[in-house]
Amino acid sequence: MQEKIMNMNLIPLYPEIFLLAAISVILLLDMFLDDEKRNVTYALSLLSVAICGVLTFTVSSGSSVYVGTPEHKMFVSDAVSNLLKLFSYIAVGVTFIYGRQYVSDRGMTKNMLGGEFYVIALFALLGQMVMVSANNLLVIYLGLELMSLALYALVALRRDHSISTEAAMKYFVLGALASGFLLYGISMIYGATGSLDIFVLLDSKVSGIAAASATVTSNQSILTFGIVFLVAGLGFKLGVVPFHMWVPDVYQGSPTAVTLLLGGAPKLAAFAICYRLLAEGLYPLGVHWSQMLMVLAVLSIVVGNVAAIAQTNLKRMLAYSTISQMGFMLLGFASSAIKDHPELAHEALAASMFYTITYVLTTLGSFGMILFMSRAGFEAEDISDFKGLNKRNKWFALMMLLFMFSLAGIPPLMGFYAKFSVLEAVVASGQIGVAVIAVLFSLVGAFYYLRVVKVMYFDDATDQTPISANMDMKIVLSVNGLLVLALGLVPSALLSRCLIAIQTAFSS
Repeated sequence: MQEKIMNMNLIPLYPEIFLLAAISVILLLDMFLDDEKRNVTYALSLLSVAICGVLTFTVSSGSSVYVGTPEHKMFVSDAVSNLLKLFSYIAVGVTFIYGRQYVSDRGMTKNMLGGEFYVIALFALLGQMVMVSANNLLVIYLGLELMSLALYALVALRRDHSISTEAAMKYFVLGALASGFLLYGISMIYGATGSLDIFVLLDSKVSGIAAASATVTSNQSILTFGIVFLVAGLGFKLGVVPFHMWVPDVYQGSPTAVTLLLGGAPKLAAFAICYRLLAEGLYPLGVHWSQMLMVLAVLSIVVGNVAAIAQTNLKRMLAYSTISQMGFMLLGFASSAIKDHPELAHEALAASMFYTITYVLTTLGSFGMILFMSRAGFEAEDISDFKGLNKRNKWFALMMLLFMFSLAGIPPLMGFYAKFSVLEAVVASGQIGVAVIAVLFSLVGAFYYLRVVKVMYFDDATDQTPISANMDMKIVLSVNGLLVLALGLVPSALLSRCLIAIQTAFSS
């Protein structure tokens, strides 16, 4: 066994190994920095994320590379994981840039807290990277808990803020419940299949859960029971109905920079574990999990869009928007369980992946605008805080308009093509009624997005205080908005890359 471990190819693990080392170094250096020098921690954290991106791009290859012993492959580097990791780096890096002034103004990098905001966020990123590349049920759980524990701590980082503390308690209790559901489902699947590895190719023979789920007969009921708990746990992590009760309170109660961390890269990691567990490991049982996902998706689209109409707090409105957006992502995922039509299944998974990435990019900009409008002692959380923004700053009012229109699915922005590609996959799977419901409630959802635009362009400003933001934030926020428009005008640039990643991962 020792010889087998020594012969492991650890090159695919270089980004994770480097990030773990970088976190340790940054944490030690931060102990010796004064509050005035906290920008050093920020710069090193941003540099670490950038180097991770370079390493991931360097170690990526055209085929799937597994890490482990010959019998057990616990980690995989493939086209899907590499693409999701690269966008995770972008999401976390952009969050650091958007949130730097915010966390500094609120004392989240001072006194005893130091640079913990950046270090804990990097720990969360490390957990997401492990989740994205996990090929083993326990490794998935390890990455999930590393990410979750880091996010719990970030939500509670402002210990003197009662609302944040309350949000952290809710998130922790319900997150622990979700982890219990997921762990119980994992144990049932292990009991039914006798394997913890999702997919193993040994001597041209497929083994692991992917092979066992296609041949299990005596333990079929146990496996189905495990899938139910698995989907429930994933539903909690995605924040879809009826497991959504934590999302609005946690989004509203968390510091906005932390809310952005919650709504960004973790969604990519959640898509990844859905892909690993369901599309790779349990695809032969797609008739079971696809029906459950379809119900969760429809409920999320209906409840999320209807509940968002009544919200006056922008963060809470975007939380309900997240619920409906994740419903759309699950629609594409559920549509992938098409037997004997692998090309349609690949297109459905690619549409779901494309939707998740576009949602994350738009969410970065939406919450980035809230951070842009906020200042020391003032949280721009209410929709009314955006009144008359066009008269105060025409350019960034246009950026917010692009983000809202993209979330609403209005052409020619990338949100429209994301919804269109998912609906195309739903129709291809024969679920015409579901597609009609999704379209109707997307029209309902357009109301609360357009309300924000109306407030910016047609209401008089109640706050004449000059908007001040760092130049790096202004530049990145502008690039973010223009990217939303560019990927809408040329959606194939990203959509085709998602499709190639899915096809490559399945063929290798």
